[in-house]
Amino acid sequence: MLIFAAILAIFIYGMIAAMLGTILPELSERFHLTPTQNGTIAFVQALGLIIASLGVGPLLDTQGDKVGLILGLACIAVALVLLPRSSGFRPILLLLFLLGMGGGIVVTGANALANSVSGEHSAIALNLVNLFFGLGGLTTPFIAANIFKKNWVRLCYTVASLTVAALVVQAISKMPAPTGNAQFLLADVGPILGRPLLFMLGLFLFLYITCEVGVWNWLPRHLIAQGIPESRALNILSLGFALGLLIGRVAVSPILAHTPAIDVTLGASIAMAITTFLMLQTNKPGMAFVLVFIAGLSMAPVFPTTLAITGAAFPRMTGTALGFVITCGWVGLAVSSWIIGAIAGGDPKRLKRALLLFPASAVLMVVLNLAIRSALK
Repeated sequence: MLIFAAILAIFIYGMIAAMLGTILPELSERFHLTPTQNGTIAFVQALGLIIASLGVGPLLDTQGDKVGLILGLACIAVALVLLPRSSGFRPILLLLFLLGMGGGIVVTGANALANSVSGEHSAIALNLVNLFFGLGGLTTPFIAANIFKKNWVRLCYTVASLTVAALVVQAISKMPAPTGNAQFLLADVGPILGRPLLFMLGLFLFLYITCEVGVWNWLPRHLIAQGIPESRALNILSLGFALGLLIGRVAVSPILAHTPAIDVTLGASIAMAITTFLMLQTNKPGMAFVLVFIAGLSMAPVFPTTLAITGAAFPRMTGTALGFVITCGWVGLAVSSWIIGAIAGGDPKRLKRALLLFPASAVLMVVLNLAIRSALK
C-alpha cells in the first residue's frame, strides 16, 4: 500500500510536470504572451518548487510523509481548479507558483516515502517508482492532443480530479513514523550541511533539472516555432520524451542490480550531452520524435538514482537531505528559465539557440560526476 501511495503521488507529479509545457502554447495565444513572459511563468513555478522543497524536508522529518503529501496534493488541486478562471498574466503567475509549491512538496514526500520502505534496494525502487512520473508526463500531453483536442480547461479539471483521488489514498494509508526528532533542531542540520558531498549532489541535480524540466516546459513551444503542428509537438513530448523516461526507468533497474549507481549516472550524463544537442538540430517531426525519445531514455535514471545516492549517504535526517538536493534542482530550473526566456526574447524561433543550455549543462554533469565519485570513496 505504501509503494502504491508513493507511485500515485509520483504519477500526479508527472502529470503536472508536463502541464506547463502542454498548456503554454494555448496560454500564449490566448493572452498574447512572449517567450520572455513564458520564462517568467516557468521561473515563478520553479520558485514555488524551491520554497516548498526547502521547507518540506524538516516537515517530513518531524511530522512524517503523510502530512507533506496531503498538503502538496491539496495545493495542486486548488491551483488546477482556479487556473482556467485566470484573467491574465498576473493571476497565471500566482497559480503557477501555487502549483510549483504543491509539486515540490509531493515529489520530495513521495521519494522520501519510497526511500524509507525500500531499504538497501533504494536505487532500484526509486527508479521503478519514478517510472510512473514518466507515465504521468506521457498522459498529460497525450490526452491534451488526442482526447481533449487542446482543450486545456478540461485538462486542468481532469488532473485536479485525479489529484483529489490521490489525496484520499494518502490520507487512508498508514505511513512510517518520522525519521528525525519530534522537534526539529537546527543543530541536527549542521553535520549534514557540513559535508561537501551534499552540495555536489545538489549542483548535479541543479544541472539535471535544467535539462529535464526544461524539456517539459519548452519543447512544444520550440517545436511549434520550427514549423511542427501543435498536436504533433505535444505527441512528441508525450510519446517521445515521456515514453523514453518511462521505458528507461524500467530498463535501468536490472542494470542497477549489479552496477554502481554513480556509474549509471555518469553514462546517462554523457548520453544526455549528445542527445539533447542533436534533438535541437532538426525541424522534421519524425527525426525529432526519435531524438527526443532517446533523450528521454538518457535522462531516465538520473533523478531517482541521484536521490538514492543521497539517501544512502545521509541515513539520518534523510528528508532534509533529499529536500535540500531537490531544492537545488528547482533552483536550476528557475535560473535556466530566466536565461532561456532572456535569450529567446520575443521570438520563439530563438529558442533553438537558447535551449543549447541543455547539452551545456549535461557536459558539466559529466565533470561533476567524477568529483562526486571521489567524495563517495
